[in-house]
Amino acid sequence: MGIFDSFSSLMEDKIMPVANKVGQQRHLASIRDAFISLLPIMLVGGIAAIINSPLTTDETTNQLLLAWESFADNNGAILNWIFDFTLGALSLYVCIGITHFLSRFYKINSFIPILFSVMGFFLLVTQPVSGEGAVLDYSFIDGTGLLPTIIIAIGTTELYRIMKQRNFGKISMPSNVPASLSDVFASLIPGMIIVAVFVAVHSAFDAFDHTLATAIFDLLSPTLNAADSLGFVVTITFVTHLFWFFGIHDATLAGVMGPIRDGNLSINASAQIAGEQLPHIFTTSFWTYFTVIGGSGSVIGLAILLVFMTKSKQLKTVGKVGIVPALFGISEPLIFGVPLMLNPIFLLPFLLTSTMNAIISYILMASGVIGSTFANLSWQMPPFIGAFFSTLDWKAPILVILLIILNALMYYPFVKIYDRQLSERENKDTEKSKEEGESEGS
Repeated sequence: MGIFDSFSSLMEDKIMPVANKVGQQRHLASIRDAFISLLPIMLVGGIAAIINSPLTTDETTNQLLLAWESFADNNGAILNWIFDFTLGALSLYVCIGITHFLSRFYKINSFIPILFSVMGFFLLVTQPVSGEGAVLDYSFIDGTGLLPTIIIAIGTTELYRIMKQRNFGKISMPSNVPASLSDVFASLIPGMIIVAVFVAVHSAFDAFDHTLATAIFDLLSPTLNAADSLGFVVTITFVTHLFWFFGIHDATLAGVMGPIRDGNLSINASAQIAGEQLPHIFTTSFWTYFTVIGGSGSVIGLAILLVFMTKSKQLKTVGKVGIVPALFGISEPLIFGVPLMLNPIFLLPFLLTSTMNAIISYILMASGVIGSTFANLSWQMPPFIGAFFSTLDWKAPILVILLIILNALMYYPFVKIYDRQLSERENKDTEKSKEEGESEGS
């Protein structure tokens, strides 16, 4: 058994079962589904941030750009208002989403748990402010407060679920009372206990001039900063593609990576609206438009090679079928059609293309050559278009095009080897069919 076969067996027997369990774990799955469901809200917030960021300077004379600036100036208040209650309130929506999907997992009506979670969110993430005119500090309502939000949503749902399943404090009503009213009375005592927990936690942190959100943020700031480092980005890109190569979909890691990427994006968007420097590089947009260009494996360059540089009918057909989906971030037709997955010939380029994209993009953004991302319009957006609108930097789409060329060059020698193998096999099959046809004719 060769090294590849041994490693493949190790992945299949040891790693895949663990990864599949992680991907199906109810809390991580609820986090993943919540972030996926928030795409429309994040899209609207991203558009508001883009419109409110005209590409003008004091020397701008282009009438179209000046008209854009005028529109943003005249409508800045409403654009800020839209942003504040979409992408700028990401943690609140995540709280609702996690509570809903976790309740659905337990087959519990999610309405009442959502009410308690939202109440806990405002008690533990926001903070009353003394002073004339100011009543509430909600600075952690964006991506900054994601971690305490996740704790609140999961903790509330689990506590409610345990009490409900054990009928703890349940007030039974006559059978002729509407079900909605019975649910309300059945939730009275569990609700009071949950609120008492919130108040106790709030009071404990308030005694030290903190909230749950500020305490977690101060404690984990070094760790969160490390998750935005080049080393972390390279590692997670490599591991994600290693998993994919052995058949573990990248959605398995979404429950872990989603809060980091979307949280950083929300924080960047808030900084963009405020006219401040964008603090993070590793965001959802960075991943979608600059790292996995055309989907996992960065396959747009590969699709171009298959269409124009191969002799094998199979590869050429797969390339024609897969190139359009790849332009919209869908790589499965190529991953399964070539195939790339579990194909030792393509192990190296599949792992290294996206990793190289991440390294180059990260360094260029960290050095200020390319603007960092602050908006995510859609993961299906063609990467060169998404790269521009997520950064409003004209150099970003040029970088993406250069990375696609680099990806094609990295795939090229391996495509030639595989193409030669398939072409020889197809020629043999064709000759064999001809010989069989001639035998039958004679």
